[in-house]
Amino acid sequence: MAFTTGLKSDCETLLCRFQKTDSVRYEEFAALWREMNFSSIFYGKMGDLEKNNFTQEALTLACQYILPPYSFQIRVGGLYLLYGLYHSQLCQPKQKIRIALKDWDDLISFQQDLLHAHHYDAAFIFRKLRAVKAFHYTAMPKLLYYRTKKKIGQEAVKEEFREKPNNINEVLSTDVLEEVMNIHEHYQQMKCLISADRTQPDKALSLIKEEFVINLKNIALEHQQWWMNKTRPHLKMEKESESEASKDREEGTSFESEGSERARRLAQIKSKSYTHLAQASKSRRHRQVKMDSSESGSDREGVKKGRGRGRKRSKTCDVKTRKDLLSSRGNKVITKETSIGRPSMPVITEEEDSSSGEGTSSPEKKRARH
Repeated sequence: MAFTTGLKSDCETLLCRFQKTDSVRYEEFAALWREMNFSSIFYGKMGDLEKNNFTQEALTLACQYILPPYSFQIRVGGLYLLYGLYHSQLCQPKQKIRIALKDWDDLISFQQDLLHAHHYDAAFIFRKLRAVKAFHYTAMPKLLYYRTKKKIGQEAVKEEFREKPNNINEVLSTDVLEEVMNIHEHYQQMKCLISADRTQPDKALSLIKEEFVINLKNIALEHQQWWMNKTRPHLKMEKESESEASKDREEGTSFESEGSERARRLAQIKSKSYTHLAQASKSRRHRQVKMDSSESGSDREGVKKGRGRGRKRSKTCDVKTRKDLLSSRGNKVITKETSIGRPSMPVITEEEDSSSGEGTSSPEKKRARH
């Protein structure tokens, strides 16, 4: 559409200002968004159909900035731009972001890079868009119509936003360095063959420095490491964490050696203390059971004897015992069985005591009359 040309220039202006901040924080982008009042692009007088088409074109335009070959910072800015456009649109229901199947793998790897680099604000924005189901998964990035060209033309990428290629790594790759090392070794062997001393070449044949190839290899490896740390900082953080973990392990080995000796000594002391425990617990229990059984038998015999004597004494009870029984009225008498497993005797109340007293006095009166 004709009005998407101005929208593209506005998006590039916003991303250029975000690139100058040299940051990927959402706070910086939100400040630029509010400063440019970028959400007002949807406030024009448009009908429903025109509004839907314009929103879909804006989302499609912003979606291309989160895909390669743009740099990492521009891709993060494009993600923030896509988030702002999706939530500031005026369409009901909201227009979704078309994502082709071939581009989804790039987005997933981009999300992993954000998490590894600890850019949690950008990772949260991407997860938020997935949570609200803002993406529409399609087979093609643009909608196809009948009798249209199958080949979709690629739009020109701004060179400032493109990720800068690493030409040094392309020229001096690992294979090239190995080949140079092999050529240099063969060159040294040939000089030794044509020299007088076969063990080492003559000084007249030393046209280059001997350490040239080694220095070239070291410089190329250092540059590759620097480029890797710059483009993918999460790999650098992982290596630093691994080095710190190795240092902690080295320091922990000394402490573990001392702790292992102390633990071994404590284990020996415990084993000695447990081996000297008394083993006569069963015999003691057996003796205790026998004593209890003997005591219980003597108690039973005493109870039987007490019952027989009580019967004889009840027949020969005199007047003094009757007076003692009568004087003990009002008190509670509790008797217990001493035999094992038998319940205790019930409590004798005053009424039962009086009735028992009256029952015992009647036969004595009869004897006194006789």
